[in-house]
Amino acid sequence: MVALFDNEEVGSDSFQGAGAPTMFQAMRRIIDSLADNYVGENAFERAIRKSFLVSADMAHGVHPNFTDKHEEHHRPEMQKGLVIKHNANQRYATSGITAFLFKEVGKIHNLPTQEFAVRNDMGCGSTIGPILASGVGIRTVDCGIAQLSMHSVREVCGKEDIDIAYQHFKAFYQSFSHVDSKLTIDY
Repeated sequence: MVALFDNEEVGSDSFQGAGAPTMFQAMRRIIDSLADNYVGENAFERAIRKSFLVSADMAHGVHPNFTDKHEEHHRPEMQKGLVIKHNANQRYATSGITAFLFKEVGKIHNLPTQEFAVRNDMGCGSTIGPILASGVGIRTVDCGIAQLSMHSVREVCGKEDIDIAYQHFKAFYQSFSHVDSKLTIDY
């Protein structure tokens, strides 16, 4: 399923925003319509546990004039692949497991990924990932294309990254179930 939301920049708590129940209501209806026969109790909850959300937004690329604003080993560059975003305060919903799964899909298809972690002493925006992940407990990775000048009138990203993102999302639909089925997590 692909879900595109409006109002992200002004807050997702609107009728058509990510905070609305629309996506999960649609998922529930899909599950109900596909279940010709009785599939047991909690079919929706079981489907959510097997699902994976890719929260795709943009990412702060390292600006050559402001490299000190980034952690030394977390400096996303344009034209170097999708950025997997981490934040210890959960402003992004990525976990170690979800990052691993998303990177594995990329690795299988020879697609580059980068890691970004916000410096502890710097502020951080957020995405719709934590809103959706916490709403129903769906595994989530926050990712995006590296760009300069986020929220300015002249945002800039690399054209190759758009193609890499398309290829990565396509690869995700092709390979995620296979990759996920091989993972065993011991909690």
